[in-house]
Amino acid sequence: MNTRLVIEKAGRMVIPKSLRQNLRLEPGDSLEMESVGEQITLRPVRVMGAMTREHGVWVFHSGQPLPASATDEMLRQIREERDLANLGKGE
Repeated sequence: MNTRLVIEKAGRMVIPKSLRQNLRLEPGDSLEMESVGEQITLRPVRVMGAMTREHGVWVFHSGQPLPASATDEMLRQIREERDLANLGKGE
């Protein structure tokens, strides 16, 4: 979607309703802003959803992908728990 936004005197701008609905943005949601040269990118900041173990496999339940840093940390924790369990020191 391409649209033209106008910055108000106070520095605010309105994200069109159709885009807010499409991205499931609600009042109070946060956006991450990145600028490179003359380009500005806004991304919704999503709260990480719950992960559950189903048939021995971790399943993420939010519909939004995790950033690589979050998945790396989760994998580290899972491996650490597995290693402790294999040594008889875990669950």
